[in-house]
Amino acid sequence: MYVQVPALRNVVLSVHCHNDLGLATANSLVSVLGGARQIETCVNGIGERAGNAALEEVAMATRLHPEVYGVTTQLDHSQLYRTSRLVSQLTGMLVQPNKAVVGANAFAHHSGIHQDGMLKDRRTFEIMEPGQVGAGSTLVLGKLSGRHALRDRLEQLGYRLDGEELQRAFVRFKGLADRKRDVTDRDLEAIVADERQGAEETFHLEHLQVSCGTNLRPTATVRMMLSDGLSHEAVSTGDGPVDATYRAIDMLVQVKAELEEFAIQAITEGMDAVGEVSVRLRQDGALSAGHGADTDILVAAAKAYVHALNRLATRLAEGPRITPEQIVVSGTPTGAVSAAT
Repeated sequence: MYVQVPALRNVVLSVHCHNDLGLATANSLVSVLGGARQIETCVNGIGERAGNAALEEVAMATRLHPEVYGVTTQLDHSQLYRTSRLVSQLTGMLVQPNKAVVGANAFAHHSGIHQDGMLKDRRTFEIMEPGQVGAGSTLVLGKLSGRHALRDRLEQLGYRLDGEELQRAFVRFKGLADRKRDVTDRDLEAIVADERQGAEETFHLEHLQVSCGTNLRPTATVRMMLSDGLSHEAVSTGDGPVDATYRAIDMLVQVKAELEEFAIQAITEGMDAVGEVSVRLRQDGALSAGHGADTDILVAAAKAYVHALNRLATRLAEGPRITPEQIVVSGTPTGAVSAAT
């Protein structure tokens, strides 16, 4: 490239790829070979249309094959998994289980031939170790685990909880351990996420009871503590148990917002799995994401909806925000990965 255009020797070339054909990562890496030294990426590949180049994929490819690309970065790769989870929770956009590098199944091995190969040599099927990207270990906690074990495991996951915050998380952990045999890292992350989003609540879910069945009209009874500090209760019917629950919450909160997206997935395996619900609400053009997790999926759905409403309430209290069109950004674009030879 520099032979054809010598002046480019003093220019940092940047590449910005979209994933319309599933080639954003591939095109970005080929661009590095062609001389690009800045790659614009997004966590989890979030972006317009089919998304942008995924930060975690590009970062690990250049790290694992320096002999091919001849570049290094100053990224802390151990934060990739944690960052992916945080972005997923804040945006309400779930990460597909088979997502490269940060997906729930990225380091899971179920088939016999895979497990046999892993027992003999991890390199048989894994080109990177979970710890390199900050993914959790296979350690599971149970109902006999103590507060110290919980705190130690949370610190390994990057969460520092002390005092009252640790005590609340421990109570949640013990309650979950009583309902399911093993508590995994994903379960612990869900507990921490719930605790931290609950610290800034305007609305607090206190009680939920749902009646539904083949010959019953779904009915939800919801009790919530509102901004006046008092508990209020509402009963509503709906087309389904989630619809009935959300209608009852709307009667109490009275925040006009449109439910734009509702997604549900199991965090862990088995009948006792913790369910994770993500929602996105739209109000006057602004989006608000909510996240909730519980072994009862209806409770998780209610938590997610209340979380999104709390974020809307906070936004309304703060007043109008500056739109992206009003911001002038200088320097390196957000989400860019700069590589130096």
